[in-house]
Amino acid sequence: MNKNKSLLITETPRDAMQGWTMPIPVVTKARYINALLQVGFETVDCGSFVSARAVPQMSDTAEVIELLDLNGSDSKLMVIAGNTRGALSAATCGKIQTIGYPFSVSETFLKLNLNTSPEIAWNTIFELKSVCDKSKKDLRIYIAMAFGNPYGDPCNDQDIVSVVEKLYKAGIHDLVFSDITGVSTPEGISQLCNTIVNLFPGLHPGIHLHSKPGEWQLKVDAAIEAGIFRFESAIGGYGGCPMTGYELLGNIDTLALADWCDRKHFRTGIDQDKLRQASRISHEVFVL
Repeated sequence: MNKNKSLLITETPRDAMQGWTMPIPVVTKARYINALLQVGFETVDCGSFVSARAVPQMSDTAEVIELLDLNGSDSKLMVIAGNTRGALSAATCGKIQTIGYPFSVSETFLKLNLNTSPEIAWNTIFELKSVCDKSKKDLRIYIAMAFGNPYGDPCNDQDIVSVVEKLYKAGIHDLVFSDITGVSTPEGISQLCNTIVNLFPGLHPGIHLHSKPGEWQLKVDAAIEAGIFRFESAIGGYGGCPMTGYELLGNIDTLALADWCDRKHFRTGIDQDKLRQASRISHEVFVL
């Protein structure tokens, strides 16, 4: 029984919306995210400060944030920044508590996603740490392709451990291990997560998975057994990074994850009525 175990969920409307081809109006995005802020998620990933040419759906993030109401919400509001300039823009917004950066151990993905190199990406991370420290924001680093990649780039668990050690020593402890191309296995997740949890006390690790609907449960089980209790998901399972070539491979569906947590007796802090209300509003956002 897991009556006393908490599982924290980050809801990712940004990830769900970023590859959506139809423009979503600012007021529609804001109405949806405001509903999500009342559900009880640990964090709501609401937008990104990245190239408008690369991700046009996120070009209105600043306008959306202006319309967000944090009253009555305990959720942290997060945005993604693709470079230092984006982080500086995010840092001026008092509503934002966390700035995320999508690092990767895959050189190919760094080029595809951020048009950058590992060396420049590391410099950006340390610049973002300085920006966050000065603006009193939290920094969350995503380690994409943590469980392998489809590009043939060399990667093993020791490579990931070396990345985590470098971040850990820099005082960056909010890390999310990401599989956005669906290559992870329960065995691989178990092995890496056990290693990370045992080597780095005080780390705040999380998991971000894109997966086929029938495959995510065993992967979540493996992460939990290894001692990880923070997950990211999106209502409806929408999402998929448009830079990977695997954009049809979606997020874990939050409704399915929340139901799974109830059946497993994990506490999430989620208000089921407000989750269903937000789900209804999502149909106004993701118009098919």
